[in-house]
Amino acid sequence: MIIGVGIDVASIERFAAALERTPEMADRLFTPAEQLLPSGARRGAASLAARFAAKEALAKAVGAPGGLEWHDAEVRAEESGRPTLHVKGTIAALGDRLGIRSWHLSLSHDAGVATAVVIAEG
Repeated sequence: MIIGVGIDVASIERFAAALERTPEMADRLFTPAEQLLPSGARRGAASLAARFAAKEALAKAVGAPGGLEWHDAEVRAEESGRPTLHVKGTIAALGDRLGIRSWHLSLSHDAGVATAVVIAEG
């Protein structure tokens, strides 16, 4: 049963400019693992904007309550490149209360826009 669906879009250019103006924003929004590619290089703005959109879409899928911590949702990639969503802390606790048993995530970026869709399934 689908408990919630969230979608979000982010302008890659605006997100890149925000990161340039406020470099510490990346540490507030993303875990260290989210900021780095498997090679150890830093992720580009498009990839980070998509991850930000994923966290916003997750919040929308659960009704956008206050008190959720950015680092309690982490976007990871399987070896195939398929994105996955891992939750802990505030988000895992809310998911338990709502009966969420699995999270589904799709990311895309094209034409200057990053997009994410999150489905919360019970």
